[in-house]
Amino acid sequence: MPRPYVLLSAATSVDGCIDDTSTTRLLLSNAEDFDRVDQVRAESDAILIGAATMRSDNPRLLVNSEERRAARLAAGKPACPLKVTVSASGDLDAGLKFWHHGGDKLAYTTDAGEEKLREELSGLADVVSTGPVIDFGAILDDLGDRGVERLMVEGGGRIHTAFLSQGLADEIHLVIAPLVVGDADAPRFLNPAAYPGGSTRRMRLAEARALGDVVLLRYLPKQEGSA
Repeated sequence: MPRPYVLLSAATSVDGCIDDTSTTRLLLSNAEDFDRVDQVRAESDAILIGAATMRSDNPRLLVNSEERRAARLAAGKPACPLKVTVSASGDLDAGLKFWHHGGDKLAYTTDAGEEKLREELSGLADVVSTGPVIDFGAILDDLGDRGVERLMVEGGGRIHTAFLSQGLADEIHLVIAPLVVGDADAPRFLNPAAYPGGSTRRMRLAEARALGDVVLLRYLPKQEGSA
């Protein structure tokens, strides 16, 4: 089966941060953008987040609109997309909200983390090892075999970096918020890595749209832009 179409979704400050290092979570989006994200979730077959994002944000990761859930059901789909996470260590608490809301869940791990995660989750999710290390290509192959055609990746930075640096991302939705964090230790949308084409390669900009006080930039990383 073909691999899913992969869409990376992130919101950052003007200086590229996805959060700060204080105890208060940095709110980057606004109501209009949250609704847009909900629509993208509803159009996806699966949503993926990394283990670090699960631990820090503890999200439910659902389609929030009742109308959108109803439309999915009417189309013969589950109310919410398949929820997917990745943890090399298998160190994920069964009490996290992710496991107890929505429909099916899937956790990818390594050979070393597989037994630990199966015991911890005890049937809350399907657990799959990709071998001695996390293999993102193998994850996409497995998701394709499960019928996933469109995958939305909501972070965090390590996950986005892996997909983009390995040439596995088809689209990027990057929202820029009118905030400057200014914290050298704040996490960024992407980490240092060797990206396809190097620092001079220009991706194609497919859309730029204002959503209240934030801006959505939609890039197609597998297509060349114009200089």
